[in-house]
Amino acid sequence: MFIPAIKGQGTEEQQKKWLPMAYRMQIIGCYAQTELGHGSNVQGLETTATFDPETDEFIINSPTLTSSFIVQLRSLDDHLPLPGITVGDIGMKFGNGAYNTMDNGVLRFDHVRIPRDQMLMRVLQVTREGTILQSDVPRQLLYGTMVYVRKTIVDDASSALSRAVCIATRYSVVRRQFGSQNRRETQVIDYRTQQSRLFPLLASAYAFRFVGEWLNWLYTDVTKRLQANDFSTLPEAHACTSGLKSLTTSVTADAIEECRKLCGGHGYLCSSGLPELFAVYVPACTYEGDNIVLLLQVARFLMKTVAQLPSGKLPVGTTAYMGRVEHLLQCSCDVKKAEDWLKPSVIVEAFEARSARMSVACAKRLSEFSNSEEGFMELSSDLVSAAVAHCQLIVVSKFFEKLQQDIPGEGVKQQLEVLCGIYALSLLAKHLGDFLSTGSIAPKQGSLANDLLRSLYSQVRPNAVALVDAFNYTDHFLGSVLGRYDGNVYPKLYEEAWKDPLNETVVPDGYHDYIRPLLKQQVRTSRL
Repeated sequence: MFIPAIKGQGTEEQQKKWLPMAYRMQIIGCYAQTELGHGSNVQGLETTATFDPETDEFIINSPTLTSSFIVQLRSLDDHLPLPGITVGDIGMKFGNGAYNTMDNGVLRFDHVRIPRDQMLMRVLQVTREGTILQSDVPRQLLYGTMVYVRKTIVDDASSALSRAVCIATRYSVVRRQFGSQNRRETQVIDYRTQQSRLFPLLASAYAFRFVGEWLNWLYTDVTKRLQANDFSTLPEAHACTSGLKSLTTSVTADAIEECRKLCGGHGYLCSSGLPELFAVYVPACTYEGDNIVLLLQVARFLMKTVAQLPSGKLPVGTTAYMGRVEHLLQCSCDVKKAEDWLKPSVIVEAFEARSARMSVACAKRLSEFSNSEEGFMELSSDLVSAAVAHCQLIVVSKFFEKLQQDIPGEGVKQQLEVLCGIYALSLLAKHLGDFLSTGSIAPKQGSLANDLLRSLYSQVRPNAVALVDAFNYTDHFLGSVLGRYDGNVYPKLYEEAWKDPLNETVVPDGYHDYIRPLLKQQVRTSRL
C-alpha cells in the first residue's frame, strides 16, 4: 500500500522524490490508516495534522496516522524510532502462521514535525501561507485504484475457494464410508448430503472466476473513462465493486470452513491444508472495507437509484434492470415444470424481481421516517439483505453472459451450464424466504427448483474431479495431503503424522516426571 499511495496521491515531483528510493529499497514504507478505536469510519480518525506556517511544517499528533502524509518513523542509520515515535507489532493474530506473517503494527505520534512537502498533494494542496487549494486533478481519479484493489480481491476469492473445493472434492472421492453389506463402502461424494454441500461451492468457484473476469473489463472501462474526465459510471462502479468484494469474500471464508467439515476429522489436520488456508484468507472479510459496511454502501446506492426512478433517469450498468421496475414489481414466474428452471431468462428475471422488490420495499419504509439517517439505522438489516440480493443477481447474470461466449473443448460448455444452474438454484433454495415473501416465485415453483437441483447434482457428479483438475493446481501449490492429484492419501497421511515433533521420541517428554509416578501411585500427598 505504501507505493500505490504515493502513486495515487503524490504529485509528479513527490513521486520522483520518493518512488525511486522505495523501488531501490533505500526506504521501507508502510500504510497506516486505521486507529485502535476507528476502522471503517475513516472520517472519525483522531489523528491531527496541524500546519505551522512559521516553520513550514505539519505537527502530527494522535494514536496513529492518516494516509495523506509521509512520515519518517525510524533512523536510516541505526533503525531506531525517531523522537516522538512509538512503533511496534500489533500482536499475535488468528492462525498458526497464516496472517501472522503480515506485519500489522501499532504506531503513536507525539507532536512529530514533518516538512510541508511531505503531505501528498496530488488532489489537495496546502500553500506556504497555509491556504488550502484544490488541485486541477479530479479526486475521482483515486477511484481507479479502488476498483483495481477490489477486483484483485474478487480474483483472490475465486483462487482460495477453488483450492478448498479441489481438496474437498478429491478427498470426497477417495474417502469411503458405510454402504450395503458384502459390498465395498460408498464413496462419500456419492451421498446426496455431501453433494448438496460441495457442488454449490464448486459452482461458486467458477462463478467468482467469471465475475472476476468481468471486473477486469470494468476496471479497464473505468480507467478509460476517468482519463477522459467521464465520471458518469463511477457511483455504479463503486457500489458494484464494494458489493462483490463483500459477497465473494464472505462466501469464500464460509466455504473454506465448510470444505474442512466435508473432509471429516482429517480436514482438521494441518496437513489437509484447509486450516491454514482459512486462517490466511479470513482477514479478507475485514480489510479493504468491512463486509457489512460495504453492503450498507451498496444499499445507499440502491436507495438513491430507486429514488431517481420517477425522474426518468435510467439506471446504468448492473442496476439497468431497475429501469424495468414496474414490470418486475408485477410479473409472475412462468415455471410450470422443473425443466423450466433451465431457461436463463426465467432464472434471471426471478433474481431481478426479488432484488427490485426488496429494494423498493426498503425505500418505501425509509420514506416513512422523518429522519432518513435514523431510518437507515433502523432498517439496516433489511438494507443489507437487499444489497446481497443485488450482488447475487450480478454474479448470476455474469455467469450466464459467460455462457453466451464461444467456449472451446467438447462438452465443456454443457458442464458450465450445469454449474451455472447449480449456482443459481442453490442460491434460490438458500434464500427461498426472500423469493417467496416478495412473491417473485410461488411455493410450488420453489419445490420444482429443488427437484431440478438434485438432477443437476447427478449430472455434475461424473465430472466433479475433472472440474477441479481444470484449476490446474499442483500438489505443491495446494499443500494438502487430502487433495493429492494421485489420490494416494492414506499412506501420505501416515507419513505426515511422523513429522510431528511429538513423535521425535518414543517416550514423550514429561513421562518420567509426571505420568510414571501417577501410574506407579508414587504421587505425594500435599500437606495442605
